[in-house]
Amino acid sequence: MAGDISSSPATLALLHGWTASADINFFPAYGALAQEAALFAHDHRGHAGGLRARRAVRLEDCADDVIRVADALGVERIVPVGYSMGGAIAQLVWQRHPDRVAGMVLCATAGSFAEARDERLSFLGLTGLAALARVTPGQARDWISDQVYLQRKTQTWGPWAVSQAARHDWRMVLEAGRALGSFSSLDWIGEIDVPVSIVVTMRDPVVPLRRQVRLFEAIEHAAAFRVDGEHDAIVAVADRFVPTLVRATRHALGTSR
Repeated sequence: MAGDISSSPATLALLHGWTASADINFFPAYGALAQEAALFAHDHRGHAGGLRARRAVRLEDCADDVIRVADALGVERIVPVGYSMGGAIAQLVWQRHPDRVAGMVLCATAGSFAEARDERLSFLGLTGLAALARVTPGQARDWISDQVYLQRKTQTWGPWAVSQAARHDWRMVLEAGRALGSFSSLDWIGEIDVPVSIVVTMRDPVVPLRRQVRLFEAIEHAAAFRVDGEHDAIVAVADRFVPTLVRATRHALGTSR
């Protein structure tokens, strides 16, 4: 948490991406964003220090968790700042709790993550891995962790980030990935009636540019903020990404200057 949450007209809720944690995802931006508004960040279900539960992970539950955290902090109005999977969760926060959302910042994200057949099959495969993680011993879980996480780890992440990811419950993380594959807001995203900023990562191999642009086009009043970077731009090119994120956040807060 940062800033005086109780007196802020709207509080930033920082929502991290899949297989990351709040700190891994947002540590380059904490200081700059705290200058703009009060904020809080938490780990999603199964990720790092996030909630553990026996039931399968649903993004809808992750969205409800955001409001539960806000309630615990005494926060009435929030501006979700969602990165990748966190962007999908941010959209669901608005859909499920529209009276609590004052604006939205969507970064490196989309209204749907699996439209082509091969993409859907890839996400479906996570279901089997998640089931395996329920019953396999620690060594097997370590193998799954290596396959899913270490292949995606950027060279800019050091031992601290690796230790954060080592705290994941990989069964739940894999279930979250499966849920992300079935997510789509395209039927209702155009109904959003609060200020929306879209931070577009222009060379993103994970969430293709065309998908990010489609999200922008679906929200009539959205403002686009472009960053020349890949999916990990907030870490890999923080010097470019963070100032852009600040401008996008000011637009969503209504404090542009």
